[in-house]
Amino acid sequence: MSSDSSDRAADSGTNDNPSQSQHEQSQSVSPPALGPSPSPDITSYPKSQIKVLLLEKISKAAAQLFINEGFNVEVIDKSPPHEVLLEKISSAHAIGVRSKTILDAGVLAHAKRLLAIGCFCIGTDQVDLPTAATNGTAVFNAPFANTRSVAELVLGELLMLARQVFDRCGECHRGTWNKSSAGCVEVRGKTLAIIGYGHVGSQLSVLAEALGMHVQFYDVVPKLPLGNAVAKESLAAAISTADFVSIHVPAEPGTVNLIGAKEFELMKKGTFFINASRGSVVDVNAAAAALRSGHLAGGAFDVFPEEPSAAGDPFNCALQGCKNTILTPHIGGSTEEAQVAIGKEVATKMIQFINAGSSLGSVNLPELALPRVTGTHRILNIHQNRPGVLKEINHQLAEVNVVAQMLMTRGPVGYLIVDVDRSVSREVKKSISAISASIKTRILY
Repeated sequence: MSSDSSDRAADSGTNDNPSQSQHEQSQSVSPPALGPSPSPDITSYPKSQIKVLLLEKISKAAAQLFINEGFNVEVIDKSPPHEVLLEKISSAHAIGVRSKTILDAGVLAHAKRLLAIGCFCIGTDQVDLPTAATNGTAVFNAPFANTRSVAELVLGELLMLARQVFDRCGECHRGTWNKSSAGCVEVRGKTLAIIGYGHVGSQLSVLAEALGMHVQFYDVVPKLPLGNAVAKESLAAAISTADFVSIHVPAEPGTVNLIGAKEFELMKKGTFFINASRGSVVDVNAAAAALRSGHLAGGAFDVFPEEPSAAGDPFNCALQGCKNTILTPHIGGSTEEAQVAIGKEVATKMIQFINAGSSLGSVNLPELALPRVTGTHRILNIHQNRPGVLKEINHQLAEVNVVAQMLMTRGPVGYLIVDVDRSVSREVKKSISAISASIKTRILY
């Protein structure tokens, strides 16, 4: 698969693997031999030269899918130091990350060949999405694959908080026998407020109702209640009458400290609070104060405003030492089943984008998918979304046989997929690349 004209020069001679850092545990996996040289009418960039960089112990299932495609795959078990990341990403055509590797504008400025970014998780806040879009790089994630794992963790924590299990467990480990029912309750008949009724929140709703709980929820977008769940008209209405509150909202400017001192005061005395969404959505200092004062009967936190970059790094938080408080190291989606499902889902989306230009599931580019037409070459063009660009593109296509064409815009960029006769494909690709608004142009098949 070829890049635009500026990228082709950079891509020449890329059979060698990037140098390995002595401080990183990495593995470079060479693809299988591709057989004889391709025939002259094959224009796609050689798969053996497409470099895929997978970080942070992404599932082996994902790596295997890329290897099966014949790509050049390098695996690094953790998020590398900044300078190593800059070195690695400079020659990568695709990169896979989880939650620790930050791909901001500064890092993406070094990614001259990057076609696709895979966030092997639900969230994408670790990536500068607008910069990736204006660079012509598609970003994909897995919004569904680990939702069950997160919902199950929350349900388990809900039960453990109600029975003060973690406090009793710690006491037993320290040799103290403290058999008591004080403050311990059943969840049956209690009310659970779910803030954010999306993929995780709605699954939690079904599971909690199966335990005999009454479920109410609040979401900024109208959602169809599942089972007997009841939608509330406001955040305050949802949390002020609940026995348990669980929050499931994305990290956005509007959700920063969505739950703070004011919201904790609205909750009934003795409420249990759980956050397994994003660390930025809860004021942990206010949460710690509510727990220490006894206003909250307990809490469970799987995410934090500041999290260590690697396992074994020091962790400090205001919530440490609070009574009946469960702290876990961002493990909501950390089940074997979820990681395999995420690996397959994101890798498949990235492969489809690289091989056929399908951007379905992209969070920053227009979502297009055009069935392949045999006997043609496919031109893929990402361009600046400005008036007159479509006219310029169609002017370049006016004198050729266009077999199929799709174009859509999203924010600052537009995306074009066009299938043309093989005999004119190189000229078409060159002329569309020359349009001043073009960001990245590729030719396939």
